[in-house]
Order: sequence, then structure tokens, then C-alpha cells
Amino acid sequence: MRDVGAVWLDGDRCRFRVWAPSTAHVDLQLLSPDERTVPMEKQGRGYHQVTLDDVQPGTTYRYRLDAREAFADPASGHQPDGVHGSSAVMERHFPWSDETWHGIPIETFVIYELHTGTFTPEGTFDAIVPRLDGLAGIGITAIELMPVAQFAGERNWGYDGVYPFAVQNSYGGPQKLKRLVNECHRRGLAVILDVVYNHLGPEGNDLPRFGPYFTDRYRTPWGPAINFDDEQSDEVRHYFLQNALYWVTEFHIDALRLDAVHAILDHSAETFLEELAAALHARGTLLNRRIYAIAESALNDTRLIRPPELGGYGLDAQWNDDFHHSLHTLLTKESGGYYVDFGRFQHMAQAFSEGYVYAGRFSVTRQRRHGNSSRDIPPAKFVVFAQNHDQIGNRMMGERLSRLVTLEQYKLASGAVLLSPFVPLLFMGDEYAEPAPFQYFVSHSEPDLIEAVRRGRKEEFSEFEWKGEPPDPQDEATFLRSKLQYELRDEPPHRVMLDFHRQLIHLRRTIPSLCGLNKSNMDVLSLDDEQVLIVRRWEASNEIAAILNFNEKPVTLKDRIPANRWRKRLDSADRQWLGPGSRLPLEVMPHTDIVVGAASVVLLENHAEG
Repeated sequence: MRDVGAVWLDGDRCRFRVWAPSTAHVDLQLLSPDERTVPMEKQGRGYHQVTLDDVQPGTTYRYRLDAREAFADPASGHQPDGVHGSSAVMERHFPWSDETWHGIPIETFVIYELHTGTFTPEGTFDAIVPRLDGLAGIGITAIELMPVAQFAGERNWGYDGVYPFAVQNSYGGPQKLKRLVNECHRRGLAVILDVVYNHLGPEGNDLPRFGPYFTDRYRTPWGPAINFDDEQSDEVRHYFLQNALYWVTEFHIDALRLDAVHAILDHSAETFLEELAAALHARGTLLNRRIYAIAESALNDTRLIRPPELGGYGLDAQWNDDFHHSLHTLLTKESGGYYVDFGRFQHMAQAFSEGYVYAGRFSVTRQRRHGNSSRDIPPAKFVVFAQNHDQIGNRMMGERLSRLVTLEQYKLASGAVLLSPFVPLLFMGDEYAEPAPFQYFVSHSEPDLIEAVRRGRKEEFSEFEWKGEPPDPQDEATFLRSKLQYELRDEPPHRVMLDFHRQLIHLRRTIPSLCGLNKSNMDVLSLDDEQVLIVRRWEASNEIAAILNFNEKPVTLKDRIPANRWRKRLDSADRQWLGPGSRLPLEVMPHTDIVVGAASVVLLENHAEG
């Protein structure tokens, strides 16, 4: 049970607790159904608390500071009227039916990242539920929700949240999120929640009125840094640790994706991230569930994902942008902005064999050496993707990869991700080559802020070579354009792409050499002149060879893979995948020339006896 905010207890009792260290008196104002004001008792370390009888879920309230202005609860669990409204006591009870759910190993994750507001026409948690069977049917094993913490308005990516404990009201609120998680677990799907512990949004952010939640010691790209190591930071850390445990305990979330941890600025002897990882794992042990912490980081620093006994922070995995950038630049030839650091074929080979591309080498973008070696890091600690919300939405027009490359290249990208030894992630719509953009959108109410967002978006694109004007983030049409055209799944050619992804995931899950995420049982051969990557993986007597041809022409390979009797398990050039036609027989005999189609992926399996 969390120890901040309003916690409804048994017997219609409710405990209200808020941290306001510089406030002499805090009054609890109950607003509905009955209005009354109750003084709170000041406790140690700056907390104020009161426990009341006859308080029902749904009761709205605010805190009045020193007999002056009143504000919503910093740890509010529900903001029924948005960020500028009052808080509401949250119903704690929910009819969970996942008692036998203990989570799944991260090695088996096939992640599907989605934005609640644009995944369905309705843009709600309830509307996601009917689509879960379809996702599970193609082999998805984990749903990743972009942030759901209460943000201003009804349209936002979620990274402008200002009430970290409150579930966005326009998505359906806390009970509907619990229902979604319960339905996911009923289908064997884990749930990952994206949380933001590096900043809060600008509109409706009243935390500074209560205490030193922010510090002037550092700055982030989004404003003041959260106070994790300055004066009075202990209770700030406690607040965010409580938030993390709240999601995994009260909402049964299986993993947290920690947004931009490089912007969590903390020079403590024991950092917040170390404390967070330990707390999540301890809670997982207590709950008898697998619970993971997955970082997004631009640091290429393996300390994040090394175990504590090896001097690491103990996080379970991290997103690997280097894999994406290597893949994207090979396919699109883009070289603007941060893509200037990528584009060589060796980058893709290193991303496949090690993880980080920048592991101590000089970065043109940063004008310094960047990263450290990930050669000894287990591959299950890296999440890879051909695109995600950032890499699409932070393009000026929000174009998806399906609009930037040919169909053959698109299938090649999918094969690179799903046949890799890493944890794969698809962004919503990837599985059927969704053509709709995913653009940046907000629904702020403050004119100066709206204009600042518009101006900031234009400035972000100055280092790229994109032409034209970016879509207006405030315009509702920008949001509506970003909604999935989900019905395309049942129409050609999208239906074929859906089947192609289903087959890739099926092969990943059923072939022994692909199931085990192990670098020691893998060999990566880079043919730079031919622009071909040959990835061999093996497990006991089973062996596969994945051939990724980034060349715009067919390539003939002779004696480049072991002289085994191979069975063709997949060739993206096959006509069943709308390709030009495969030049490989079903059985590939020793020393046979292997002809790989232009921009294609081939998977061979050695099925010799023994």
C-alpha cells in the first residue's frame, strides 16, 4: 500500500498524506459529495496526514496550503476533470482474475508498443481489449503502453504528465487500466508501462508549490531537473519509488520502461536508478512475479544493465538506438542530424554481434568519444526495433518506415529485428505496414505554451534535411491523422505483411537456435562489398543461417556458410510475401550457390539428423 496520497481503507475510511515540508498548516478540503475542511496533522520529515471515516471512492478533494490557495494532490490517483481539476479518492478494489499469473521471462518478450489515444478510434483502454486476441495471435507476448499519467487536455504523447499516480481520465481512468491489464494477463500477455521520472509537463504542474521536487543544480531539455540528489531529495526519491511500486502492485504491471534515464541527473553514492531497480525486484519477489525495469538511455553505458555485484545499476534491459540507427541509415541513406554517425555496413554488423555501435569511438554528433563496450552483455538486455514512437514521431512529418522504403526493404527490416538475438519491439501498426503517420500532438490550454511548442518543434528539425513546415501539434487534425487504420490488416497487401510478421515470430519461437538469446552461440559474418550480413546461430544439433541482403541487387554466395544440408524456412523474396520470386530451392545442398534476392532476408535451418 502506498504511503502518499489518498488511500481508501476498509470500512469507508481514507488516509490522506501529503509532503509539504515548507508549509506550516495544510487543510484537507473535501468538495463532494459533502463540503468540509479538515486540518491535517503535521508529522516528521515534512508530511501532513489525516484519516477520516465515511469517505467513499469518488470523493473529490484538494489541499489548502497555509490557509491560502488550494491545489490537487501531488500523489492523486485520479483527476476526473483533468490537470486543473480536483483530485478524487480512487477505488482500490478490483475483481482481478490473474492470481496464477507470475509473468514471463524477458527472453520471451515480443513487445508491441502502442499509444492508447491513437491505437483505436475511441482512444480508450476499453477499446484496446477487443484487439488483444489479434495481437496474441501473431505472437506478441508483451504490450507496452506509452505514458498514461495525467496530462493536460485529451491529446498528448504522454510525456507531459504532471500527476504521476493519476491515470489519464480521457483514456478511462484507473479502473479501466486495471481491466486492460487483467485482460492482457488472461491472454498470456505481459504489460509494460512507460513512466517518466526525468521531468514533468509544463501545464498543470503544481508540485513546486508543495516542496522542492525540482532542483536548479541541473537542467534538462524539458526544463528543471527532478531533485534526486540535492537538499531534501530523500522524500522526492521516495515519492517516485512509491510511484514505481504503485504501478506494479496496484495495477499488476509487469515491467516499467524508464524514459530517458540520461536526463535523470543524480550524483548520489547510491543513485535513484539503483534504488529503483532493487525496489522493483524486491517487490517482484514479494509478489511472486517477474518484474522488470527497462531503460531508455542515450549514454551507451553498460553500467545501467550490469548487475550490482559487477558495479552496475541492476536494470534488466535497455532500448538500443544504435541498432535502429544502423538499420535505418542502410535502408534510407539518410545522413542528417544524429544519423551522420551511422551509415557504414560495419555498424550493422557490430550492432548485431555486440549491441552498441558507439562503444568508445568518436561521435561526430557529440564531438567526443561515446559509449563503452557491450561485447559481454547478454543480448536479452537489449531491446531492438526498426522504428518506435520517437523515431517516427520526431521526424518532421512523422512518416513511418513503410512510407520511406520499398516493400522488400520493409520486410528486410522486420527480419533483421525479429531474427536478431535481442528482445524485439514493434511499434503499433508495424505488423501490417501501417501507412498513417505518427505525428507529435498536444492539447494545451495556455497560448504562450502552445506557441512555444510550435517553435520548439521547428527548431528540432534544423539539423536534418527535411523540407516543408511541420504539422501544428495543437491542431486536432494532427492527432486524428496519427490514428491507426486498423481495418487495413484485412486488406492486401497489408494482410500479407501481417502473415509475414506472424511467420517471423513463429520461427523465432519454435526454432531452437532462435529461441535462446545467446551471443556465445552466434557468429556474424559481414560481407561489406556485397552488403550482406550472415548470422549463424546454433543450439545443440540445431543451426540456422539468417542472410540479410542490403544490396539493391541479388547476390550469389558461394561457400559462405557451412557445407550442411539446409532447409529454406523463409525467403522474403517468395511470391507468397509479394516478392519477385525466390531463387532458392526448399533444400539447399552442400556447396550449392545461394542466390539471395535484392533487399531480402533468407532463413535457412540445418535439419540434419543428430
